[in-house]
Amino acid sequence: MDISAIIVLGGIGALAAVILYIAAQKFKVYEDPRIDEVESVLPAANCGGCGFPGCRGFADACVKADSLESLNCPVGAAEVMTKVAGILGLEAVAADPLIAVVRCNGTCENRAQVNNYDGATSCAIAAALYGGETNCSYGCLGLGDCVVSCSFDAIFVNPETGIPEVDEDKCTACGACVRACPKLLIELRKKGPKSRRIFVSCMNKDKGGPAKKACAVACIGCGKCEKVCEFEAITIENNLAYIDYTRCRLCRKCVEVCPTNAIHELNFPPRKIKEAVAEAAK
Repeated sequence: MDISAIIVLGGIGALAAVILYIAAQKFKVYEDPRIDEVESVLPAANCGGCGFPGCRGFADACVKADSLESLNCPVGAAEVMTKVAGILGLEAVAADPLIAVVRCNGTCENRAQVNNYDGATSCAIAAALYGGETNCSYGCLGLGDCVVSCSFDAIFVNPETGIPEVDEDKCTACGACVRACPKLLIELRKKGPKSRRIFVSCMNKDKGGPAKKACAVACIGCGKCEKVCEFEAITIENNLAYIDYTRCRLCRKCVEVCPTNAIHELNFPPRKIKEAVAEAAK
């Protein structure tokens, strides 16, 4: 090969290398090495429950933040956030643990089936096509999109009731099931002391009569719960009661006055039966 050709090719290669080096330096994006440190202590679930695109996105947000007050990893909870705070030299802010609750009690017993769906086993598809197999168009379709979305096997559809149930020991409050439900029936609520919670297990916004006809345990918007609550934790909107868990003191008075048993109390000890009632029952 001609020596001049070798020199020319060598020169072009050297020039290209210089140009690439200059371009790399000019457009180089600096990444804080602490992002890798924070990511290494995260659970690697990449569930999006923190509100960021994966664990690395959350790690990047933590490193750039001046405070961890508004940041939380629902899967790792307090233990992980304490490690993150230690790496960044910030204070770990304790966050109330959350858990998913299913706001529908339209079981096979409570809702009469009026038609039969024979299509794709997907709640999203079924919801786009029609209102469901019962007269309640707000209720659970029972096809399990929430189950498929959960990476922790924390939710399953009870074959007897047709309604999803949450395994409290496995739920990480990542919010995947919340986003998967086309009927917006699943909500993240404060887990509560001793895992005790009170919530309205209904999303029917129809007036009392039609709601009760569609489902025996539907909220009829009567307002009795709102009146009895001393903490202003209950509001009625669009014929539907809602309990604000940040205000609820778990007194259970609302549960007692609900005429349709639409308000659920979980993990409470059995109510004490007054002696007079016990005697009358003998």
